[in-house]
Amino acid sequence: MLGDRLRDLRQQHSLTLRQLATAADVSPALLSQIENGATDPSLSTLRKLAQVFDTSIAELFSEPEAPPVHVSRVGARTRLAAPPGQITYERLTPGRGDLEVLQAHLAPGDASSAEPWAHPSTECAIVVTGEVVAEIGGESYTLTAGESVTFDSRLAHLYRNASKQRAHLIIAVTPPTP
Repeated sequence: MLGDRLRDLRQQHSLTLRQLATAADVSPALLSQIENGATDPSLSTLRKLAQVFDTSIAELFSEPEAPPVHVSRVGARTRLAAPPGQITYERLTPGRGDLEVLQAHLAPGDASSAEPWAHPSTECAIVVTGEVVAEIGGESYTLTAGESVTFDSRLAHLYRNASKQRAHLIIAVTPPTP
């Protein structure tokens, strides 16, 4: 689905793979693999592509014909990968443009991004297992299993696992601009 959407956007903007790769500072081979569904892009690659198209990451995953009922199955979810040491998300919702729910696992020392960043949404993170530090607007909030934090995500933020055990969290974002 992402590959088809990316190809459509590239063609709508009359860009070749090489032109888009140059604009996004990624390799043409990587873009080809993404378009063909052979690989999942990293979050940093998604951010670069969204910037080139002057849109949000969520728009890259939009599904104009999303079903009215969506069942998310283990092993069949879209994964948003990140470089080692950063979070990898699984999408639990379709791309309707109104709500994004993500599942993430953080190994000890992992973080959602290298630096806190902001986007225009409301965000809620629920810790399912483990312990997560949510850095929001320059403040740190330690959350344990069963606890959550909701905030205006225009405040620069990130999640990190400062513990010695894996952490599992669910993140809801509305409107979706992860």
